[in-house]
Amino acid sequence: MASTNELNDLLRQVPTAELAAKFGVDEATIDEAVRQALPGLVGGLAVNASDQQGAAKLESALQKHKPAAGKISLDAIDPEDGDKIVKHVLGDKKDDVAVALGSNSGNSVIADLIPKLLPLLAPLIMQFLAGKLAGNQTTSTVATNDGGGLGGVLGDLLGGLLGGGASSTGSAGSAGSASSAQSSAGGLGDLLGGLLGGGASSGGSAQSAGGGLGDLLGGLFGGKK
Repeated sequence: MASTNELNDLLRQVPTAELAAKFGVDEATIDEAVRQALPGLVGGLAVNASDQQGAAKLESALQKHKPAAGKISLDAIDPEDGDKIVKHVLGDKKDDVAVALGSNSGNSVIADLIPKLLPLLAPLIMQFLAGKLAGNQTTSTVATNDGGGLGGVLGDLLGGLLGGGASSTGSAGSAGSASSAQSSAGGLGDLLGGLLGGGASSGGSAQSAGGGLGDLLGGLFGGKK
């Protein structure tokens, strides 16, 4: 499925072995922590880019990041730039979001890793999306939540992360993939389905079904629509 392909492409760029060595854990633990952390960043980017103004800002930001080919070395990742990206995407709730993502994992080791991973993963995601931008010939729909462009890439990533697939068209937008993910991923899927599907204005179904992480991120992103 498209969602799985996009996620696999992104995960192949993560320097898993280097991260495992840096934090003194095994690669399986890092892989799981990365998968737990990514929905917060990818979902935040998708919500920030859910209108034309936000999409234009994302496109402009992506032009400052060089597309990466293959696995990225940990030394090539700028954590200060990553911290700025995380702050922009998650705002003043970034620490609370990290805690909630960790709680959602149900694993104290992974919960401890998530806030450390966010600023390392953020530049990697931007480089990945920059590569998608470079290959997109139609810039007017680069990051919006319609059927293509980076909006579709973000939606497919969420679908892969939350266990849902892309729509039968193969180029589902963020709302479509999040909706699919919502049907099979429980709390976090309900949250992102509500946010990206237009139900975020007051928390909507995200808060009613998400609990914990859903309530937190529903409140965080609810006013951005």
